[in-house]
Amino acid sequence: MDLQQELNKAGGFKNLELLAKQVVEGFIAGMHKSPFHGFSAEFAEHKIYNQGESTKHIDWKLYAKTDRLYTKRYDEETNLRCHLIVDNSSSMHYPESAGTTLENLNKIAFSALASASLMHILKKQRDAVGLSIYSDNYDFYAPEKGSERHHHMLLHQLNEAVVSNPKAKQTETYKYLHLIAEKIHRRSLIFLFTDMFQSAEDDEKLFEALRHLKHNKHEVVLFHVFDKKRELSFDFDNRPKRFIDIETGEHINLYADTIRDNYEKAVRDYFTNLKLRCGQYRIKYVEADISAGFNSILTSYMIERQKFI
Repeated sequence: MDLQQELNKAGGFKNLELLAKQVVEGFIAGMHKSPFHGFSAEFAEHKIYNQGESTKHIDWKLYAKTDRLYTKRYDEETNLRCHLIVDNSSSMHYPESAGTTLENLNKIAFSALASASLMHILKKQRDAVGLSIYSDNYDFYAPEKGSERHHHMLLHQLNEAVVSNPKAKQTETYKYLHLIAEKIHRRSLIFLFTDMFQSAEDDEKLFEALRHLKHNKHEVVLFHVFDKKRELSFDFDNRPKRFIDIETGEHINLYADTIRDNYEKAVRDYFTNLKLRCGQYRIKYVEADISAGFNSILTSYMIERQKFI
């Protein structure tokens, strides 16, 4: 099946679960080139052996194939709780013309498919997953569970976010992170998908909220979702254009060449500052370019999972 056919013209996914499965399978097929070589052979049934653990459950046959130590897992094991957080403000629906092919996803469609792909792995690993979606309101919350019914409910909510097309919806991410921190009582791995579009005065409040999550012993991964071609490199031709702020409606008319150099420097400085601040608070920062595929998302999960458990 052509993956591109799994997106409909309205921007929603025809079968988000199937598409996420195919994204994960494609990722696993390439794992033989990565540090996780061999893990995919028994993806749902093994975990990497950590020094000091009992050797009773080491799978020696898998060791003979991979030259790596893995221990067998059992059906009743649940090693991880994960909470996915998705920003659904108006800016996440940029580019507005995108969303019909995998090569042309907008930021919310990318975040939804990335989240669904993580959910597919978590389901295979028999782990519990929860979901929060916010814009100018706390639109949806579900605690961490592992049932099939729960899984399908979360997929439905992700797809609803893709087709929601909010108009002039700004957000104060820090408010909802504080609310989520108060709701999640057991230690969890938390993935936040956001384009980080907020006022400069809210930056400090955002990192205070992220620290709130860290204070509760959660591991936090910030996926900074952006369109590298347009939002970082400002790749527009030099004809006169009107640039409109999706969230406020404000606009400016200009030639792209007149501001490109200053724009790129300002944005790169902002990205650098985000990375430094995340490093300062021990929050994992991952650039998530919507045109670069999902390997960085899934690789980050694999690395964080091994650290978490």
